[in-house]
Amino acid sequence: MKILDYKIFVVDNPAPHFGGRYWILLKLITDNGLSGIGEAYSIPFHPHVVARMIEDVLERIVIGHDPFKIEKLWRTLYTRGYTGRPDISMMAVISAIEIASWDIIGKALEVPVYELLGGQIHERLRTYTYLYPKESDQKDVYTDPELAAQRAYEYFQQGFTAIKFDPIGFRSAFDPRQLTVEDLYHAKNYTANIREAVGGKCDLLFGTHGQMTTSSAIQLARKLEPYDLLWFEEPVPPENISQMAHVAKSTSIPIATGERLTTKYEFATLLQNQAASIIQLATGRVGGILEAKKIAGIAEAYYAQIAPHLYCSPVEGAANIQLDVCSPNFLSQEGILNWGGFHAEILKKPIVWQEGYIIPSSEPGLGIELNEEVIANHPYLGEELHLEMINKPIY
Repeated sequence: MKILDYKIFVVDNPAPHFGGRYWILLKLITDNGLSGIGEAYSIPFHPHVVARMIEDVLERIVIGHDPFKIEKLWRTLYTRGYTGRPDISMMAVISAIEIASWDIIGKALEVPVYELLGGQIHERLRTYTYLYPKESDQKDVYTDPELAAQRAYEYFQQGFTAIKFDPIGFRSAFDPRQLTVEDLYHAKNYTANIREAVGGKCDLLFGTHGQMTTSSAIQLARKLEPYDLLWFEEPVPPENISQMAHVAKSTSIPIATGERLTTKYEFATLLQNQAASIIQLATGRVGGILEAKKIAGIAEAYYAQIAPHLYCSPVEGAANIQLDVCSPNFLSQEGILNWGGFHAEILKKPIVWQEGYIIPSSEPGLGIELNEEVIANHPYLGEELHLEMINKPIY
């Protein structure tokens, strides 16, 4: 079997853009008619530039390649142009190709990918979601503690046993920053309100995005410790592992991180330095499904758990699910609410979500198929990137 052709889709994610402004999806087609889909997550260039990057790699290396030869292809792509080191852009390109290849392999063998990576362990997968606004809201759920508590309770009633929120707010190109005393007390009050609303039957996940200095993160962690958080996410930027380790050693709250890291090499360094105990890898960025499985194995050796990141399309979601099902140290899977809306519309059959849990598909490959008619009606025509930073300091 050889990879013969491909299609790249740059898909506009309609407002309110939960999961990002657009998604970059790849379809690989083999000489015997099988096809597989993958996703490149959040490369920091315009998506049409990214599409050309993917095309270049496909035309130079991937066309004519046997999709079963995952390791050979991965090493060839990883060292392309004498690189051979972690890189967000190239690793996301590799991820899309690798995920699509696994989809083809599973379809060729008529089994889900998870059966080829050790077999099914989990019959259902615990999920969590951020708090999200509604059109009917009169206040901002991201800043109003009372509305946040109300929304969290609504999710709890739907079956969620874990809910995430980030009351620290905007991300700046000039972070990390020292939080003000007002920021600290707002975060504490916001968390306290949500804890009171859901009681002791729902985990709370404090989801920052590297906005804080080390000392400020430690200050905040100490204010949050009374609320029994499941994790404190990316308290400092991921570029300095030793400083994240310092935060981890200074609080009883488990540290979670990983959405901006790639490859087994970066995650091994993270774990060796005891900088986190919950690993939020994204299969559309780290290097694909097999690389994610290797990272999960390294984490298992450190008694760390995996909670794969998802702020993109259900294609990466389906790849994450394959990893989750066969990983002994799976903790929880991020989702966008209940996996409905446009995330369901672009699939022929939506991912099954029931009362807080994903029910894994037994279909071959990734277990999903794209609805290309819907995708064709949603081309991305904008200029903004998937996520944008504020380009001025926040005081």
